[in-house]
Amino acid sequence: MRIMLCFLLFTLINTMLMSQDSKSHTVLHYLVHQPKIKSGKPPLVLLLHGVGSNEQDLFSFANELPGNFLVVSVRAPYAMGPDSYAWYHIDFNSKEPVIDADQEEKSRKMIIQFIHELKDELSFDEKQVYLCGFSQGAIMSLSVGLSQPELVKGIAVMSGRLLNEVKPLISKNKSLKQLKVFISHGTNDQVLDIQHARNCVAYLKSLNLHPEYKEYKEGHGINNEMLADLVRWLKT
Repeated sequence: MRIMLCFLLFTLINTMLMSQDSKSHTVLHYLVHQPKIKSGKPPLVLLLHGVGSNEQDLFSFANELPGNFLVVSVRAPYAMGPDSYAWYHIDFNSKEPVIDADQEEKSRKMIIQFIHELKDELSFDEKQVYLCGFSQGAIMSLSVGLSQPELVKGIAVMSGRLLNEVKPLISKNKSLKQLKVFISHGTNDQVLDIQHARNCVAYLKSLNLHPEYKEYKEGHGINNEMLADLVRWLKT
């Protein structure tokens, strides 16, 4: 009898361990800021930082975002140094900067996978998912939102650009026409010229999208006016 009980206990523990091992977990590290206004299924905003930064960067203004939002700040997968990460590496040795397209594609797929897996970790409204990125994170927000518009309701693109490599991946799904887009850029940006934003707006309009576009007398950064406009856009 004792042997039988031991065998059953061993079987139960082994089954539990196997169940835990087979559970899928995301490879991306992230921070969570719970909504101040509690609800069963809050809207979600994913913050995607720029190159050389980490998940703490944009998370610093999580408390300034609308109080009904669940805020998740995600760390990019490629390490550049201590507390320094990128969504993809860039080669500046040639005349024009060359991105690692393979890494960019892998990061795009990681973010998509992350959104799917996050449903098992946190409770949020799957129909109200927003991507909000700065610089390289803004580039990734465009890449994910335009290629998988059925996953997100809106994208906020702060000081970013649209990659030519992403244009063939843009979805033909009718949900693309419903995608909300907010683009903000500084006219004095020395890292990503303002023309990138203007070209992106024109291209999105050619797809029958209607991005809200704001320019500021700012460099490559996020000032209080930009943040205020982002908060207002998220509330609409």
